[in-house]
Amino acid sequence: MARRDQKIKLGAFLYFTGHHVAAWRHPKADTGIELDDYVALARLAEAAKFDTVFLADGVAVKLKNPEASSRQAHSGVTPFEPITLLSALAATTRNIGLVATASSTFSDPFNLARQFASLDRLSKGRAGWNLVTSTDPEAAYNFSHQQQVLHADRYERAEEFADVVLGLWDSWDDDAFPRDRDSGRYFDPDKLHVLDHHGKHFRVRGPLNIPRSPQGRPVLVQAGASDTGIDLAARTAEVVFAAQITLKEATGFYARLKDRMASFGRRPEELKVMPGIFPVVGRTQAEAEEKFEELQSLIQPEVGLDLLSKMIGVDLSGYPLDGPVPELPETNGGKSRQNLLLDLARREGLTIRQLYLRIAGARGHWQVVGTPSHVADVLEERFENYGADGFNVMSPIKPGGLTDFIELVIPELRRRGLFRTEYEGSTLRENLGLARPSVRAHDPAVLTAAE
Repeated sequence: MARRDQKIKLGAFLYFTGHHVAAWRHPKADTGIELDDYVALARLAEAAKFDTVFLADGVAVKLKNPEASSRQAHSGVTPFEPITLLSALAATTRNIGLVATASSTFSDPFNLARQFASLDRLSKGRAGWNLVTSTDPEAAYNFSHQQQVLHADRYERAEEFADVVLGLWDSWDDDAFPRDRDSGRYFDPDKLHVLDHHGKHFRVRGPLNIPRSPQGRPVLVQAGASDTGIDLAARTAEVVFAAQITLKEATGFYARLKDRMASFGRRPEELKVMPGIFPVVGRTQAEAEEKFEELQSLIQPEVGLDLLSKMIGVDLSGYPLDGPVPELPETNGGKSRQNLLLDLARREGLTIRQLYLRIAGARGHWQVVGTPSHVADVLEERFENYGADGFNVMSPIKPGGLTDFIELVIPELRRRGLFRTEYEGSTLRENLGLARPSVRAHDPAVLTAAE
């Protein structure tokens, strides 16, 4: 196989205590949750030339099992709302992309489009929106729902939501604001585009009341891997945050997603696949394994079981911990993640306890424990075999997991010519190798009708 001529893209997936479910208990973990802590992490990632910092989000405190929730930092309590936090980070960084999660299930498309367009302009073209649908039943209660929104309904709404947001981001041409003092013309009405959307879930006239940003519009990120999630990503996404574990699964997902793009008139290079990786790195294999086992020893059984129950979509508290993972019904939660975990349990014959121990760090993402050379080997293998275009690095603890990766793995990737030494451009699109989008065609008659 010929070597790829691109370089690996890297995202720093930040979690305020670290991604391992017991990270907050580790004696070397910094549990600080102030703005200064995030500024330090973002600057650390930027100095290493990461493409993005990435923030996940949820809109509910996990109250179904208060005893288990009270013992973990991953309880839904987060120190900041992501767009607000990234707006602050925009002022303290220069090159790194700023990607935030926001749910289409419980948001309004005009407000969300305006927020991310603002972030994109504040950062001079470095914003990205991670479009998710909300699977958490407890979140529904915070938005006037009496039960979890059905999977099919979530994705139907997400499809229309994405169309509305993308349309709003194309409200203005790049040169729509001449601000010509002599003629008295502030904006050119011929370069204004009114969306005038009428759909099943939304009626949005537009236009968005924010000018176009330096990168045209924020980068659209998506994470779903179900059939409906793949269709949404193939049609709209520019980065996909994937979660396949084996090389075979990764290359299969990559090919399926890129092939699916053709049916929506898109080319494979218009989308980057960046799976999550949870790396525990040591200068020797023994040191890496010792670091990992120290974290594993801090997992409380009720926390591990609660994590698995949430991710698999079924309460497993009635089953023996050291018994097999039972046959489970399909849930209304995240279907792709349930399938991934059940496949893992069946493939390796894992008990419930063994399965929650396996996911306590990476939560179903790819987990690698080893030396810098070993971690670089597996990243290179997945990249060169077209199982990924880059990776979202999920640091085990904060900040040590990120500093280990930067100090130990990145030099090895650079030695192999797989990772940049300088940023290619000033916008997120330029650094990811994504084309700057043109404004999509609109019907000029719409503006007349709207007036």
